[in-house]
Amino acid sequence: MHTLILSISFSVAVSIFLKLARSGGIRVDQAIAVNYATAVALCLWLLHPPLDTLFEQPAAVWLILGLLGVLLPSVFLVMAAAVRRAGIVRSDTAQRLSLILPILAAFLVFHEVLSGRKAIGIALALCALACLLTRPRAAAAAAGSAAATAPEDETRGSASRGWLVLLGVWAGYGCIDILFKQMARIGAGFAGSLLLSFVLAGVLMGLWLLARGTRWHARSLASGVLLGGLNFGNIYFYIRAHQTFPDNPTLVFAAMNIGVISIGTLVGAGVFRERLSLLNVLGIVLALGAIVLLFPR
Repeated sequence: MHTLILSISFSVAVSIFLKLARSGGIRVDQAIAVNYATAVALCLWLLHPPLDTLFEQPAAVWLILGLLGVLLPSVFLVMAAAVRRAGIVRSDTAQRLSLILPILAAFLVFHEVLSGRKAIGIALALCALACLLTRPRAAAAAAGSAAATAPEDETRGSASRGWLVLLGVWAGYGCIDILFKQMARIGAGFAGSLLLSFVLAGVLMGLWLLARGTRWHARSLASGVLLGGLNFGNIYFYIRAHQTFPDNPTLVFAAMNIGVISIGTLVGAGVFRERLSLLNVLGIVLALGAIVLLFPR
């Protein structure tokens, strides 16, 4: 269980970093590029993947690595576009509702057995998400006011393309969760696979920045080292959690999503002075109940 707790903690820390980056003048795309370089260095230092057999991967593994290499940086960029066009609330909702895809995959792809206890746990998890994603009226009014004062061309872009980027966020995060579960099944060779996925993601992100003629920002590049450490911890312990509970992917999928948003809600209230509604508090209680039901006896 400690692997899940660590993964959730690192994921919340990544969210806090991204929240502070907006107000700190950090260019997130540049930080993301350095983040992958840092993750590669940490992978080599801590996991010691066998470099002599690094490229001797089965075709199925290369397919997973290729998809992850493309999706990891792409979803970051799609999420940023979704925040611009559809707002933070809708974007965060789309990301969290991506939980539906890996839960379906747990039974249709990974052949997990659906018991009555798990069915109730899944239902509680979805109810918890609904409660946690409900914002207090004051916050919703502020979001509406911000949308009303947005430039006209941005408003038109949100209306015409907002649903597309939200769909991209929903599908992208759901697919990444499923692919990480597949990577966890590789077993002892997952360190090398993780290294290759970071390398591919970093190369693609770097090429994208170069193609845009990016002007490099020292502070943003330096902050990418911190982001890389947090992101590495999140992904590493998430895969370890799947290896710890190989026959219960639903637990990992659900606990990760509702755990992140539950702790994120508490951090938002305690650190950033965000208001909590009674529904938010109920969501945290339901989330704990869902994890208890999904946890194997």
